[in-house]
Amino acid sequence: MKILAFAGSTSSTSINRELVKFVLKDFHDEDINLIDLNDFTMPVFSVDLEKKGFPDEAHNFLKKIEECDVIICSLAEHNRSYSAAFKNVFDWSSRINVKVFQNKPMLLMSTSPGGYGGGNVMNTAKTFFPQFAADIKDTFSLPKFYENFDMESGVINPDLLKELKEKIENFKNTVKTND
Repeated sequence: MKILAFAGSTSSTSINRELVKFVLKDFHDEDINLIDLNDFTMPVFSVDLEKKGFPDEAHNFLKKIEECDVIICSLAEHNRSYSAAFKNVFDWSSRINVKVFQNKPMLLMSTSPGGYGGGNVMNTAKTFFPQFAADIKDTFSLPKFYENFDMESGVINPDLLKELKEKIENFKNTVKTND
């Protein structure tokens, strides 16, 4: 199984990237492509720029999705929405192919330092992504990242760790069933 994984952030200290890396440890036998949104930096989307053509980075992002079997991502929440970097990649890509996520099974996550765990961006994505051909199989939000996550050990809250592990196993089983 080919996994495309990313955090919806360009921060060099992204907590969402740390959550993705932790989850990927449960997929150690799979072909993993952990991408960095910094590799897909483009001008801010506008119709005027679109008339001049699409950036190669948007085509490359869509190609990464095309080449994978499943998507694992964790979205950063900036002011209760997507990070500007992710939204820009998404905007450009959606103008090339409205089915950005190409019906790939997705494990969708979010985390934040606050108690809602990126719940605002998660709720938006759960509603919005399926309109762009995301097949969201499960979701997970990790609240209070700095209290519930250790950079060496990963998720340290036993209840949240149990919930996450169950969701990972369910995701794996669902994906295998769909093969």
